Amino acid sequence: MLNFKQIITFAYESEYDSAYDLNTKKNFSTPKIYDANGDLSKRWYVYFSYRNPKTGKLKRITPFYGDANKYKTKEDRLQVLTQYRKTLLKFLQQGYSPFKDNSQLHSSLNNKTEKPVITLNPVKTEIKAVEDVIETTPIIEEKVEEPKMDIQKAFDFALNYKKQIVSVTTYRSYKNRIDVFLKWLNKTHPTIKNIDQLTKKITFEFLNSVLENTSARNRNNYRTELSSVIQVLEDNELIKANFVKKIPTLKTTPNRNKTYTQETQEAIFKHLEENDKVLLLFIKFISYNLLRPIEVCRLKIKDINIANKTIQFKAKNSPLKTKIIPELLWNDLPDLTQFNPDDLLFAGDKIGGNWDARLNNRRDFYSKRFKKNVKQKFDLGIDYGLYSFRHTYITKLYRALVKESSPFEAKSKLMLITGHLSMSALEKYLRDIDAELPSDYSEMLKNK
Repeated sequence: MLNFKQIITFAYESEYDSAYDLNTKKNFSTPKIYDANGDLSKRWYVYFSYRNPKTGKLKRITPFYGDANKYKTKEDRLQVLTQYRKTLLKFLQQGYSPFKDNSQLHSSLNNKTEKPVITLNPVKTEIKAVEDVIETTPIIEEKVEEPKMDIQKAFDFALNYKKQIVSVTTYRSYKNRIDVFLKWLNKTHPTIKNIDQLTKKITFEFLNSVLENTSARNRNNYRTELSSVIQVLEDNELIKANFVKKIPTLKTTPNRNKTYTQETQEAIFKHLEENDKVLLLFIKFISYNLLRPIEVCRLKIKDINIANKTIQFKAKNSPLKTKIIPELLWNDLPDLTQFNPDDLLFAGDKIGGNWDARLNNRRDFYSKRFKKNVKQKFDLGIDYGLYSFRHTYITKLYRALVKESSPFEAKSKLMLITGHLSMSALEKYLRDIDAELPSDYSEMLKNK
């Protein structure tokens, strides 16, 4: 039998095409290097998993050391292991398996090309041609130290991965919650140092503390984001499984922004017309263009097409969405040509300008301003906010449209205005805000 370990030790990186079919179930994990966090007194190695043909499950194969641990500098040791890793990956892609005799496969591939002698610099380790070192001894598995990553480094790795694929706001939310979790962990379980020590029980304990101090909704948000970050660790085989997925979500009753009555909405607009025109224009973008408050905060001067009277913005359900600006709103806009195209449309106390503040902070600025200038004056409860104007005007639009057409036709027209991606999503939204009400059914209740 051809010794799989010897092949990796002395073989060089061939140039054969990969025999691995991406449409089939992957038989092996990508080989990785374990560097013991830079500790040269410990063994460094390459490790990977391979699907056991009997069980059908991925099994961790004995890590491969080769001659790497003979070298006394990090650079030399890493260079050797990097070559081993490349060689191992190439052989796995060609079909070599630690669970079978590879002699026939090796012979067929070996006959295709003549293999040169490779020298690694600066280590200067000669890698002999594989045919010179074939042995018939079987693989002997040994117990070795599994790679144990520091828990802080593990979460830093996962967060850095997330940073590449999510928005700045989403990444910041992930990081803030992970920081809170690690701070709690350090305080309540100071002996936990490695990621493999983290358990479902400990995470459950943390989520219970969040529930006690805040709310079920906040607890669920922590659970969701912890699960998303820890999933990265599972995908990269830093942990065996994402145990957070097994923690149940608590049932909650979401807070809902109520719609304003016609009288209240008109009174608010009149009050702001006299006292805070910047906040009034901000609200009109929510009311007339049906944007969400955070979408309004993102707007820049260059996002408004003056010639076509349209606006482009990053929406909740789309990276870039275009809407018309209704005449009712367009007439309230100042001369936009006087501003720098990169200026924010809403820059604190003024229209147009630079504002060095994070997106969430800008949104909070207008929320607090609305609370101070409007909610306190009109004695509005917690159910009323900036978002309520969006609900109010979508309700107005739907009820006006349904007077002139069937409910389906009204919703079809409304979808173009609101930006909902599907009819079912719009219908759910209309139900949630009670925009769709039945006609009077008194006649049905009369005794006949």
